[in-house]
Amino acid sequence: MWRFAGLELSAARAAIDAAFEAGITLFDTADIYGFGEQGFGKAEELLGRVFADAPEYRDRMVLATKGGITPPTPYNSSADYLTKAIDDSLQRLGTDRIDLWQIHRPDILTHPQEIARAVEAAHSAGKIRAFGVSNFTPSQISTLAQFCPVPIVSTQPELSPLRIDTIENGELDQAIAMDLAVLAWSPLGGGRIGDPSNAREQNVAGALSGVAASHGVSRTAAAYSWIMAHPARPIPIVGSQNPARIAEAADAFKITWTRADWYSVLVAARGVPLP
Repeated sequence: MWRFAGLELSAARAAIDAAFEAGITLFDTADIYGFGEQGFGKAEELLGRVFADAPEYRDRMVLATKGGITPPTPYNSSADYLTKAIDDSLQRLGTDRIDLWQIHRPDILTHPQEIARAVEAAHSAGKIRAFGVSNFTPSQISTLAQFCPVPIVSTQPELSPLRIDTIENGELDQAIAMDLAVLAWSPLGGGRIGDPSNAREQNVAGALSGVAASHGVSRTAAAYSWIMAHPARPIPIVGSQNPARIAEAADAFKITWTRADWYSVLVAARGVPLP
């Protein structure tokens, strides 16, 4: 899976081509991407320009986007806002449907029933084909699922060999139980896998490097592969906009993890031996 966060048109097409060549067909973006530098909605607008320039790209990908972050107000999941957010994303993307639409972050002040109403209407209208959530806790997911007639099909947590909370707090267990696709954001720990700065990070990087070297791949590919080895089958979101780094993600499939190797990374991340 590749995260589309905004580039120039030619660079965007080159990055998308690299993703396709690596076998990546699930593309993730959000209305908030671009805010602060290019502007709110600019990543979606650029992707819309790509589709206008090369219409065949749209049908080659599973298109995912997100809404619900509303600067300067943090979060808004009211029915009116979500309805507008979906419509605005469709317009910016220049498409008639979003394959996977996700609430970017939970709005504590909105009742799940109101969210469900907006999602059901958008789904019934064909504007969204599937619905997911991002950065929701397990209890928020299970509560929303009780009210929403449209199944929740995905969850998007932060997950990396340096961010293992998701493995240990029940989020991945819930994903298995509910058959949710797990879209793991920041799988390289915000770049710290490649450039560790403290003892814990260096220990994790060292454990990954040992496995990477034995399989002839990069530490980055090993980090992706370590995430993918979990039985919840997480899908790492490749955040790089560099075609060569995007292509590198395919090397994750070259690794077969032994339990000893996989747990050695977990032990390094925990900083204590297994019980």
